[in-house]
Amino acid sequence: MTRVELAAMIDHTLLDPSATNHDVLMACEIATVCLNSNRVALAARTLVGSSVGIAAVVGFPFGAAHVDAKAHETRLAVGDGATEIDMVIDIGRLKDGELETVASDIASVVKAAARHPVKVILECSRLTDPEKRTGCRLAVEAGAAFVKTSTGYLGHGATVHDVMLIRQAVGDRVGVKASGGIVYYEDAMAMLQAGATRLGCSHTQQVLDSVPVRGSA
Repeated sequence: MTRVELAAMIDHTLLDPSATNHDVLMACEIATVCLNSNRVALAARTLVGSSVGIAAVVGFPFGAAHVDAKAHETRLAVGDGATEIDMVIDIGRLKDGELETVASDIASVVKAAARHPVKVILECSRLTDPEKRTGCRLAVEAGAAFVKTSTGYLGHGATVHDVMLIRQAVGDRVGVKASGGIVYYEDAMAMLQAGATRLGCSHTQQVLDSVPVRGSA
């Protein structure tokens, strides 16, 4: 895979709450960006006329916000220029087995996103494999466009095991985003080979710089 091909599959992630305007502007020069919702408007102004996408996180990083708050944050982010939404599932209620509540939570964000793709973050490090499969099912049924492994803020990031599990659970119905812990080309390729169709990277430049040069030894 070439550097350009790999870059097209990456959401460059800048979610540090201490990130500055300068950091956001620099991030917009690398690849599609994934930002906290309060930075979407700045990115949108910067990227006017560009094909670069802007993903906004919602209910981040714990997923424990009120369902109405998640929907409202989604509408605000879309209004500010977000082209995609990455929402954190209600982790505790999923573990409690309150599946109707979790399904409603996801569906409210999908509706508020107004046809913009929604990625549902499972936070795999906090879930059992059966819980992950249930979360995948609820996300697909609610109309999500992707299921995502993790926020990168709670426990481990993406693993080959979790990407394979999610891909098996969702089949070819939705995309799979591997996020967290991807720092080199080899990490990226392992996730793509396991079934990921999108990568979330905060070390995007490092990943792209490690792409082998064709014809080199």
